[in-house]
Parts: sequence; structure tokens; C-alpha cells
Amino acid sequence: MTRLALLLLRWIAPLPLVMVRALGTLFGLILYLLAGERRRVTAINLKLCFPELNDAQRQRLARAHFRAFAQSFVDRSWLWHAPPGRLRARIVLHNEALFTSALAAGKPVILLSPHFIGLDAGWTRLTLDRQMMSMYANQKNRSFNASLRAGRLRFHDALLLSRQQGIRAALKGLKSGLPFYYLPDMDFGPRDAIFVPFFGVPAATVPAIARISALAQAVVIPCVTRLTPTGYDVSFHPAWDNYPGDDLEAATRRMNHFIEEQVRSMPEQYLWVHKRFKTRPTGQERFY
Repeated sequence: MTRLALLLLRWIAPLPLVMVRALGTLFGLILYLLAGERRRVTAINLKLCFPELNDAQRQRLARAHFRAFAQSFVDRSWLWHAPPGRLRARIVLHNEALFTSALAAGKPVILLSPHFIGLDAGWTRLTLDRQMMSMYANQKNRSFNASLRAGRLRFHDALLLSRQQGIRAALKGLKSGLPFYYLPDMDFGPRDAIFVPFFGVPAATVPAIARISALAQAVVIPCVTRLTPTGYDVSFHPAWDNYPGDDLEAATRRMNHFIEEQVRSMPEQYLWVHKRFKTRPTGQERFY
């Protein structure tokens, strides 16, 4: 089944984007109906993060999320197989000078890239222009994992580190001049995590970006990718001043606050199917 799906992605790649997105919308509807566990996780996340919405509003937001999530998945067809010219036309960079000027100054650069559904598009577009570094988590399905790696490694000899390689490998890459496209906002369990608020809910958050930026003396530039009707917009934000400072928890709170602000601007595009609040402080009830 996975191999058939991967063949379909290759077949879909040359289609006009409007047709690709229509297929993604259909896939999203099917996914919403059939993926009961992920629908439940999404509903719990939205209730925790948007208590001001009523049930009907959260359900509409959940449906919109599944549609956007599925569209971004089907978009991997052309992200993995389309020629560079088509990628440049569909994925537009905004405020790129904030990024390139930091590189020109010879500073190690960490691009803080939260888990919005467009993160693969952002990565692909950036690797068209230069060698980049990021981390990944192996997928359970070997065929999909191989295709995912191949898709992310298409251009400029990109470097993908496994999470098991840890901070040392990332520091080595930064020292060699590789920009680090870092995805900081998933719940990987209690190890090395601290609890800081995310939408007012204590969330286990790994403070690695603060630690790495301090050790490498790197600048942190937020980089957020938004799915649009014509493709994707990749927006760079100003580098964070005085980051991380000498308070690790405050630095991690700052990161979560920034991500929360971005989520509010496009709530349907955040990765709500992930169990973001899986790890709980001692004595607190589990949500899932």
C-alpha cells in the first residue's frame, strides 16, 4: 500500500497545482472520516488551546486542519519530483535578507522552524540555494522513510542528522557554516525537557535551541512557512536579540510564546495531530 501511494505521488507531481490541491482536499476529507485516533487527538489539542471557541467552531477548525495537512502531504509529490524552476515559482521567500545578511556576516545561523504543515516546503526551497542542515526522526514504515529522506536530500548535499546524534553533531555543522533548520516544538518525553506554557498549558519542551545557540554563539532567526493557494510563503523574522540570555526557562518560554503567536495567525496549519501535551508534570492527569 505504501509503495502504491509513493507511485501515485510520483504520478501526481506534473499536474497543475489546482488539481494537486483538489486531490489533497479529497484526501483530507477521507482522512478526517477514517483517522479516528488522530481526529480525537486534534479535538483534545484544540479544546486545550482554544477554550474560547465553541464545539462547532473547533470542529470546523479540525476539518480545516485535516484538509491543509492532507494538501501538504500530497504536495510532497512535486516537492520530491518537480524541477527546481517549478519549486522556485511555487515557494516564495519573504524577507530573505534577514537570513542572508547573517550568513554574510559569518555568524552561525539557526532557523527556528515550528511544526506547521509547510515545513517540508520551506526546507526544500532553502536547499535549492545552499547546503542546509536539519534533524529528522525515522518513520516506522521503511519505504516511506526512504522516500522522505530522498525527498529532503534532493539538493546541495543537504545534511540530515538523526536525533540520536544529538547536539554535538549540530554544533559541528554550525561551526562548518551550515545553517541549521531546527524544528523545536514536539513532545519527545520527559528526558531533557522542561515545562513551559503553550497556550497556557504546561508543555514538555526541549530547550535545545537555547543551549545550541549559546554554545555555538549562533543567531536565531525564526522561519515560518505558510501554505497558500499558489504554493507556499516562507517568511523570515528578525533575529532574536539577547537570546538565549542566562535563563534557560525564560528563553524556552520566549520560543513557545513566538510559536503561539504564529499559530494564532493560521491555526489550521499547525500540527494538531501530534500529542503536544502527552508528557505531563508529576501528579497531573493525562489528556490523551
